[in-house]
Amino acid sequence: MTGYQEVITDPSYRGQIVAMTYPEIGNYGINELDGESASPHVRGFVIGQLCPQPSNWRATKSLADYFQEHGVLGRGAMRSCLTTEMSAEEAVAHAQASAPMEGSDFVKEVSTPESFLWTAESREWTIPNACTGQETNYLELPPVRHRIVAFDFGIKYNILRRLRQAGFEVELLNARTSAAEVLCSGLHPRGNAPTHRQETDFWHLPWQSNPRPRFWWENI
Repeated sequence: MTGYQEVITDPSYRGQIVAMTYPEIGNYGINELDGESASPHVRGFVIGQLCPQPSNWRATKSLADYFQEHGVLGRGAMRSCLTTEMSAEEAVAHAQASAPMEGSDFVKEVSTPESFLWTAESREWTIPNACTGQETNYLELPPVRHRIVAFDFGIKYNILRRLRQAGFEVELLNARTSAAEVLCSGLHPRGNAPTHRQETDFWHLPWQSNPRPRFWWENI
């Protein structure tokens, strides 16, 4: 867990307005390695108080700057803390004007447009220890033992990192990639599905009728 950065970049929060209960948010800023996707997915972000000056050696920008960069509406207790300073009434009006979640195709919005092989930094972070001979902040990755594909219904980067740490080479596929395309490739599917299964019947139903081995997990 990386706290608020994980929450705001988690595709499963797509289209939602998230309210944080911890009293102060933003104290360790934003860094380039802990995001769970390439951009924030929350529609709005409600906090009690924002730390205006992050204090962490890994931080590359403040939370306010990050939201400003991506145009996320925020409501906080400190002046000029987020992209839009507004009253509680204005914030509620913005929320009421937002598109409803029911009927929205968030899978289409969050899925990777093009398939690609996951090669991003996946080494597990650690603390150097002279007693064990660990000289750097990263543990070396094991050799690739298996090749699999992952269907992107809003997959978190950490799932891909953990799979690579377990010896898997992972190709990330657009959610609309057909079962026939995958089976012809000889690879095993691994899917990360959203909570509402009816939104992904187009994916589940072809696999249910196919007798070949497969495996996947779902967000619940």
